[in-house]
Amino acid sequence: MLETSARLLRLLSLLQTPREWTGSELAERLEVTPRTVRNDVERLRRLGYPVHGTRGAVGGYRLGAGSELPPLLLDDAEAVAVTVGLRTAAGGSLAGIEEASLSALTKLERVLPPRLRRRVNALTTYTVAVPPRQRREPETVDPSLLTTLAAACRDHERLRFDYRGHGAADAALRDVEPYRLVNWGRRWYLIAWDTGRADWRTFRVDRIGPPRTPTGPRFAPRPLPDEDVAAYVSRGVASAPWRFRARVTVHAPAAEVAERLPLSAGSVEPVDEGTSVVETGSDSAATLAAWLGLLGADFDVSSSPELADQVRRLAERYRRAAGTAPREAA
Repeated sequence: MLETSARLLRLLSLLQTPREWTGSELAERLEVTPRTVRNDVERLRRLGYPVHGTRGAVGGYRLGAGSELPPLLLDDAEAVAVTVGLRTAAGGSLAGIEEASLSALTKLERVLPPRLRRRVNALTTYTVAVPPRQRREPETVDPSLLTTLAAACRDHERLRFDYRGHGAADAALRDVEPYRLVNWGRRWYLIAWDTGRADWRTFRVDRIGPPRTPTGPRFAPRPLPDEDVAAYVSRGVASAPWRFRARVTVHAPAAEVAERLPLSAGSVEPVDEGTSVVETGSDSAATLAAWLGLLGADFDVSSSPELADQVRRLAERYRRAAGTAPREAA
């Protein structure tokens, strides 16, 4: 039989799993009597752990949420995961969370067993993060703004806020029905129905001003513009800055093209079993011409004279590079 202190820790660990335990199940796991389980549950309650119990044949014990955060028991894998997550959050894109993350990380690393501390240190020491591109505008997001937006999505409450669009000098007032938050790397996006424009819009959260209070009236949810909201945002965000767009016929099945095409590069539509159409774009026709060669399939760009001209230029350059075409005179 486990000693009392070790048994309490084992009992607490069992209760922290997302299920309800009967007294007999806990007694069997701890190798004690149901009476001892009841006594141990009372000890945990006196220590501040909100252990809820229900009577009856299907009754049992579960750990609920209390008014204060009690100590948590983590297994080895959970401790490593939380430590790595805190280190990531300490250098993340949420404004004001870095100090709290570092404080929690310091407390956790202080009590990590040496074997786990070595694993975490090895992971962080021999991992190099690619720094984000330097941008003129900040991309940090206030955590309180995220929770406000998430609550409005959950409660189906309209929001009014000032939004500074790309390249806009001044912010404009927007009235929206919020639906989902999407995290993409260091950026956060809000998918919402813009009531003023009667259409779906994707808003960068770091460009959203504090919502006007109080929140607006509740709304009846609409069907989302795409069941895969992450793909919807990535396509929209990637295509927004395109200066040149094209519709390209690819002589390959849509499923194969989709596997080679990142979500941010465009959309793929099947034509028949061996043909598909790609809606894509780039900064220029020359850039897109070079990129299309990476698809690994024949394609047709005759519908876009500018792109077709760039493909011909690129083909001649490749032929000269391979020594199969004469070099043009300077």
